[in-house]
Amino acid sequence: MLLPIAGKSLILHTLDRARSAKSVDRVIVATDDERIRDVVCGAGGEAVMTSREHRSGSDRIAEVAELLPKGTIIVNVQGDEPVISPETIDRAVDALIQDDSADISTTFEPITSLGELLNGNNVKVVLGDRGYAVHFSRSPMPWPREASLRYGGDPNRAIREEPDLLVNYRKHTGLYVYRRDYLLRFTKLPQTRLEQYEMLEQLRALENGARIKVVEAAGRSIGVDLVGQPGAERLSDGRGHR
Repeated sequence: MLLPIAGKSLILHTLDRARSAKSVDRVIVATDDERIRDVVCGAGGEAVMTSREHRSGSDRIAEVAELLPKGTIIVNVQGDEPVISPETIDRAVDALIQDDSADISTTFEPITSLGELLNGNNVKVVLGDRGYAVHFSRSPMPWPREASLRYGGDPNRAIREEPDLLVNYRKHTGLYVYRRDYLLRFTKLPQTRLEQYEMLEQLRALENGARIKVVEAAGRSIGVDLVGQPGAERLSDGRGHR
């Protein structure tokens, strides 16, 4: 979070992007690290110290949400997204506001290559016809059954030979918008076996009946989770650590 990018800490770039969203009235950095708090406050931002015991970003955000008014809409932006589009944030907020039946909204980006599809660090989301999430997984989904049969049952070859099949795949970007009351309920639910197996907390929400509206991001973002390793510019563990 404190690594310098163009002369400014990574977290401050993310803070600026969140502030630029038209739908956002207040930006709070939730952290358990005093160094991050000091940098944010020193730059004129707002930071709240939270417990070190949280297992996920949603848990950390929920601690702050307890202090906010009922009816608040809460946007959970990962601190390691320094180039996230403010328009993407606005799209996700609007999707939740416009759909009273949705508990959460989130975003996706198109998948444009087989390598991107097969990368387990990229979480895939499957949508139903009405734009709600049906499943999230690190595995490639959905299975291109008919196309794979044309190539001896090999789905990878099918996608290489017919790249237009990639239009059926979507990468989950990890931005969440919650209704405050739902967030507080969600974080009190026990972790599910499937959530623990894939290390994806959104599966807990789905397994407990949440309706998750999914909209396309305004542009591609870059998450920074690992530094100094091959491919570090886009490795996201999907566990929501902020």
